[in-house]
Amino acid sequence: MAHHKLSPRQYMILTLVAVCAPLGDTCLSRGMTHMPHISLAAPGTLIAAVFTPWIALGIALLIGFFASYLTALSWADLTFVLPATAFGNVIVALLSRFWLREAISLERWAGIVLITVGVGFVAQGPPLTERPADANTKKSPVEIEEALPR
Repeated sequence: MAHHKLSPRQYMILTLVAVCAPLGDTCLSRGMTHMPHISLAAPGTLIAAVFTPWIALGIALLIGFFASYLTALSWADLTFVLPATAFGNVIVALLSRFWLREAISLERWAGIVLITVGVGFVAQGPPLTERPADANTKKSPVEIEEALPR
């Protein structure tokens, strides 16, 4: 099985996956601490919350996460990309502790360390599972053009 080397662009996409979600979630949390209780029975409060600056920024960051996540899934296995998002737990913990001033228990820190170690194991493998080529395999436009008779 060949190891695939990631390009700088792919590293950038994985970085966006790992950073946009925790930043977006933290912004949502920051914005929601200044909002009254929101209920689905009163959708007006929910709509008003969406337009507050911190929550709007959080939503934009989560859209960036989703776009980069989809991009990563187009060239890597889910079992490679999803653990990259797990590193966001470290970022969330650091942002929560030092920006939002939340207390984090020793048990939560231990869980975050275990997740990070697990991500390290997953990162050692190839990003894409090698599969034997067959007629049903998705081909790029370049591969299709090269296969056409001249």
